[in-house]
Amino acid sequence: MNNDIDCGEFSHAFKPHAMTSSIARRTLARIFASAFLVAVSLPGSAQPASPAPTPGGSLVASLFPEPTSLINVVHNLYANSVVASQVFDGLVSYDAKGEPIPALATSWAYSDEGRTLTFKLRQGVKWHDGKPFTSADVKYSALEAWKKRHSRGRSTFANLQDVETPDAYTAVFRFSLASPVVLQSLGSAESIVLPAHLYDGTEIAQNPYNNKPIGTGPFRFVAWKRGEVIELARNASYWQPGKPYLDKLFFRYIGDEGTRAAALEAGEVLYAPYDPIPYSDVERLRRIPHLKVETRGYDWKSQIQVLEFNLRNPLLADVRVRQAIAHALDRQGLVDTVVSGFGKVATGPIPSVARYYSTDVARYPLDLARANALLDQAGHPRGKDGVRFRLRIDQQAFPVYLASSEYIRQNLARVGIELTVVARDNPSFIKAIYGEYDFDLNNLIISAFIEPQLGITRLLWSERAAKGVPYVIASGYRNERVDTLIASVQAELDPAKRRKAFLEVQQIVQKELPLVPLYELVHVSVYNQRVQGLNTHPDGADTALTDVWLSQ
Repeated sequence: MNNDIDCGEFSHAFKPHAMTSSIARRTLARIFASAFLVAVSLPGSAQPASPAPTPGGSLVASLFPEPTSLINVVHNLYANSVVASQVFDGLVSYDAKGEPIPALATSWAYSDEGRTLTFKLRQGVKWHDGKPFTSADVKYSALEAWKKRHSRGRSTFANLQDVETPDAYTAVFRFSLASPVVLQSLGSAESIVLPAHLYDGTEIAQNPYNNKPIGTGPFRFVAWKRGEVIELARNASYWQPGKPYLDKLFFRYIGDEGTRAAALEAGEVLYAPYDPIPYSDVERLRRIPHLKVETRGYDWKSQIQVLEFNLRNPLLADVRVRQAIAHALDRQGLVDTVVSGFGKVATGPIPSVARYYSTDVARYPLDLARANALLDQAGHPRGKDGVRFRLRIDQQAFPVYLASSEYIRQNLARVGIELTVVARDNPSFIKAIYGEYDFDLNNLIISAFIEPQLGITRLLWSERAAKGVPYVIASGYRNERVDTLIASVQAELDPAKRRKAFLEVQQIVQKELPLVPLYELVHVSVYNQRVQGLNTHPDGADTALTDVWLSQ
């Protein structure tokens, strides 16, 4: 579902001195010269605004769940990112093709065979407290926030050794191995630049400015009334002249789907991203003249729903049991029933729209006879009550999770596996699954990304396991060959070698099944026709509403 530039196609674990062939040098020269030597241009909207934008006005948006924090570093929940990207900028933004364009960085260039990435930074940018934005902020954010704290950044920036700051407007990233894929991760949806003067020397997760943020972005933080609304106001000193157009931006927390739908219909809410209404209600709202439904703006994340196994459980440590569970699941029925067809059955851990997707992997079609036979072979006969054994399925207390877990429970009951569904609030879920590994089955929606190095590998690469870090491998899965292959693509510049490595990863993972891919998501946004200029680029739903204005 994403589309980004081909910089992610070129990465592999060669030693720093190994890229010496003329072919490799020409490849690097072509890639870096064509893709990364960037002229100054400002991010644009994917939808051209009608005649001329009208400045002013307030946009009331709905967001569910309520953010846990107003930064997306420690916890990259999408609700956190939606708000954080209004207040903070990234070094780059992305155009309609997913290619990087300037934001806080005005230009960049690779050198030293891809091991050095030099950014020229935008001058005259101020933090919302009036302090100047400088290279010191970039250095702190890269080394202390993205590399150490961000669940995906731990992998993306694994080869980052240092950031040099020869002057206030130059940041030089030094990598142990070529890492061109990082340019796919430098937008505000993923890697916000934090103010070093407010964070340096503190524990990021405990910093009070997480909930009263000071950024460089188009909107300033005003107030957060917990359980009700987050208020932001126009940053009159924003570095894009004349923007943003809106004076005020309100994110209302509305916990009930029906209430959100009613608020959209009544015009009390003008914009709501990330599936604000039941999928079964989408077609009805499409027919309301003043409402629009949009499915673009989500491709960058390429989200997929998976069932992750806790391999510490002796029952689930047996691959036959995992394969039986996979055969017992009616995934097409899950898509049709739970999300009203707004999805596509997944065939492997890499979504069909992503790079390196392959159908040359083991499949587990619905086959109850095969599932029962595997469970019998594994030594789990049915008891007098028809139950072979009991497990627990954990998830966050969101409607799509609850509905899918109930559907899975019914599926597995047919082969004698009794599931207890446990719904948790977000903090409890993070603590149980990633802090204590207290689960059997983890019902999880994960951002796999069009460039799989950025996303799905964190559920498979045992070297990145870190207790307490959300949305990284919780299964306990460890396969040395998979680890080697994932490590190899971190700096591989040859697209063919990257493809070969990811093909083998998919084949191994689909055979060993540390997780069962369920379906690829199709997200929707609903908005009032007065809302103009929404960004529908691949990362649009997670980016700032800089270009949005309201028609009369």
